[in-house]
Amino acid sequence: MKKKLVVFTGAGISAESGLRTFRDTDGLWEGYNIYDVATPEAWRKNPVLVQNFYNERRKQVLAAAPNEAHRALAALEADYDVQIITQNVDDLHERAGSSKVTHLHGIITRSQSDRDPCLTYPIAGWELKMGDLCELGTQLRAHVVWFGEPVPMIDEASMICRSAEVFVLVGSSLAVYPAAGLIDYVPADSPIYIIDPVIPKVKNNHQLIKIEKRAVEGMRDLMALLT
Repeated sequence: MKKKLVVFTGAGISAESGLRTFRDTDGLWEGYNIYDVATPEAWRKNPVLVQNFYNERRKQVLAAAPNEAHRALAALEADYDVQIITQNVDDLHERAGSSKVTHLHGIITRSQSDRDPCLTYPIAGWELKMGDLCELGTQLRAHVVWFGEPVPMIDEASMICRSAEVFVLVGSSLAVYPAAGLIDYVPADSPIYIIDPVIPKVKNNHQLIKIEKRAVEGMRDLMALLT
């Protein structure tokens, strides 16, 4: 039986593939106030703006490629039972070869029903158009969890964290809840490896191994420690 390795990834790992982090230091995402493009209220107020915004983000995701950090996590499946939980809405983990990925905040390469978020569909290409409808006859939108919406995968993710024999945090500041609270479910006797230039604060009842580097360089160090 392979040891259970749970990995929690944030914007820092996608940033090294050229994708902008969800919220920059100025509070904007690609020049937009997040409350103008990432809330149900924004969608109701200006659906065309929101749809176009996610079309552009999807185009960027499809043009990006997995980086060395993504590929290293996929390679760890040779020695560990690896389960990735990600805050990111891109599909770079899957394209790198990871087989078990839980997307907390949705995945931008799929659409969802405006009426029932459980109805999701693949998107052909990068563009989702106004007038594209779900089987219920309502508008399709990006399959992304917005501010003010529930995080449907959070319970499943907490159960995955409870099973971690080794836990790795890559490229997250643990600033967005409820996702940030998942680390609290990791068993106290399981070591936690944290890879980030700025190590976030976590409870002190774990063995912490801090790697104060960006994702790609930090994953090289982690691979040396784990394999």
